[in-house]
Amino acid sequence: MSTRHVRTTALAALFLLGMFLLSCASVPVTGRRQLNLIPGGTMLSMSAQQYTDFLKTNKPTTNQAQIQQVQKVGKRIQGAVEQYFRQNNLSGQLNGYRWEFNVVESKEVNAWCMPGGKVVVYTGILPVTRSDEGLAVVLGHEIAHAVAEHGNERMSQQLLTQFGGMALEKVLESKPQETQQVWMTVFGAGTQYGVLLPFSRQQESEADHLGLVFMAMAGYNPTGAVDFWQRMAQQNAGGAPPEFMSTHPSDETRIAQIKEALPEALRYYKAGK
Repeated sequence: MSTRHVRTTALAALFLLGMFLLSCASVPVTGRRQLNLIPGGTMLSMSAQQYTDFLKTNKPTTNQAQIQQVQKVGKRIQGAVEQYFRQNNLSGQLNGYRWEFNVVESKEVNAWCMPGGKVVVYTGILPVTRSDEGLAVVLGHEIAHAVAEHGNERMSQQLLTQFGGMALEKVLESKPQETQQVWMTVFGAGTQYGVLLPFSRQQESEADHLGLVFMAMAGYNPTGAVDFWQRMAQQNAGGAPPEFMSTHPSDETRIAQIKEALPEALRYYKAGK
């Protein structure tokens, strides 16, 4: 290997290390450092556009009871999130959020939340949630992924892998189609764009942890999370896992971790009663 090549490789490595150090953020509650290369405003703008496109091409439910339930539980979780961030001097991280809660007709057992509080619940998951409490588990978990900026983290990792040290603004300007495909691969709102990139087990654990806190602060008993994930595990018995579980590992380890986190979550629940 030539000296020039070694020097170039070293400079590239230093550049990427510098980007990492400058772009680190901390996840609420856990304090884990994460790589977020994409400006918050860019994430929110892309989220709003993709969310609008999704709603145009997917049938909304006309079941008023389901709509009202998702709106009611969603807004309570939203209030808990805003309260938590306010109490921890993190309200600035929610600037630009324009919360929406929509229900679409689908047999898929699924739900998700994009950056900016853009939530979709599929009717197929409601028989599994069964109650407001079960729905609070789902919404708390999915909203936790959004406010912990797991999407930014995954997309940053993907862009860094695909485009290396290329300036992000140049990627967004010169490769909009590739950027959109990365977005859809990360968030999975349109399966025609490819396979949903899984959350890491670390991100899943963080979403479980944060979700328990949010549902507890919203006035829902967090012990219901154990029952919900057990029901989700039953959905997997004898067949392919529901979409909601295909990238969300649900096993004895996960349930055990939730049980370990319950004492902390229950303190939030009791404090709010």
